[in-house]
Formats: sequence, structure tokens, C-alpha cells
Amino acid sequence: MSTKDGPQASRRGPYAKSAERRRAILTAAHAVFAAHGYRGGSLQDVANHAGMSQTSLLHYFPSKSDLLLAVLNWRDSITGDGTAPPDPEESLADAVLRQARFNEDVPGVLELYTVLCGEAVTEGHPGRDYFTERFDRLRRSYARQLAQLAGEGRLRPGVDPDTAAASLIALWDGIQTQWLLAPGSVDMAGCLRAYLDLVLLPEEDQERASAGAPPLAPLG
Repeated sequence: MSTKDGPQASRRGPYAKSAERRRAILTAAHAVFAAHGYRGGSLQDVANHAGMSQTSLLHYFPSKSDLLLAVLNWRDSITGDGTAPPDPEESLADAVLRQARFNEDVPGVLELYTVLCGEAVTEGHPGRDYFTERFDRLRRSYARQLAQLAGEGRLRPGVDPDTAAASLIALWDGIQTQWLLAPGSVDMAGCLRAYLDLVLLPEEDQERASAGAPPLAPLG
């Protein structure tokens, strides 16, 4: 038994060490890109932060653009990339508010996203396709859920699901930027909740509509 376990243990060792070094590089790159952006953060900065040489870093990530995409995908593994199907037991509003609150408690996540998303509008930025596809995916996902709510009588009259979906994403990103510039100055979840209350009818209004009664007047 010991003879068999020995080679297996030795084979696992290098793989474990390699995975650990990759995580160290991604953690360092996450911090560097969040603080300085992709343009301003160099591979040497990342290597210094990770405590290794740039040559060693390039062994794991052959180029800076490869590293950037790996960091973005790693970020998605922490917060989600918008592709996961909604929990059938969780409403759209509850899912949005849960994610907003979660993001506030993960150090560097909002900084990285906001800095790199802003940079990605510039020509030739390697993250441009990532953010373009992400926004398209999120718009389609939210629009699909809003259209379903419309079919259930939960969308306010005159609200277009596609427009509401794009507006929700724009509001979320804008509120995040304000929150980053002055933490505590805005209530991200509260602002998102207020917007969703404007486009969605409460369940009691749906029940009243089914019974032929007019909806309740909004508070305030």
C-alpha cells in the first residue's frame, strides 16, 4: 500500500503547488487591476505583489491579456456571471438585492469590475468582448424574467421588458460607482429596490387585478 501511495502523493504535490501559485497570481492581479486598471497595472506589479519573478508569472499566464481574462473569469466564479438560471423559489427582485448585498462584502470585486468596465470602452482593450457579451447576456436574462412577470400580470402597464432590463443594469452600475466613490453615501440595495417597485406590481395588485379590482395606489 505504501509503495502505491508514494507515487500518487508525489504526483499530486506539483499539481497542488501549481494551483496554489495560480491562485496567488490571480489574487495579486485582482488587487493590481482593481487599483490601477489594466493599462496602469503592469505584469511586474503583479509579480511583485505575488512575491515571484515576472518570468515565473509568465510560465502560468503567457501574456497580460491572458491574465486579465483569467482574473475576470475568476471574479465570475466569486460573484456569478449572470448565466445561472434563477432559483424558482426566489423572485427577480430578491435575487438582485441578494447579489447587491453580497457584492458589498467581497473586497475588491466592485473596484475591479468598475475600473475594468470603464477601461473596456477604449479601442483594443482585451476585456471589451468580455464586457460586451456580459451586458448582452444580462439584458437577455433580465428581459426574459421581466417578460415572464408581464405574462403573470406583475409588470406595470407600459413597461417594456427589454428597456426595463437595460435600465436595471445601468442603474446598478451607476449606483455601484457612487458607492465606491463615497462608501455609505448611497444604499445600493435600497435604490435597486425602489426601481423594481416602479416597474413591478406587488403580488396583492396581481390578485386584485385577477378579481377585477383596480390596483392600489403607490405609496408616497
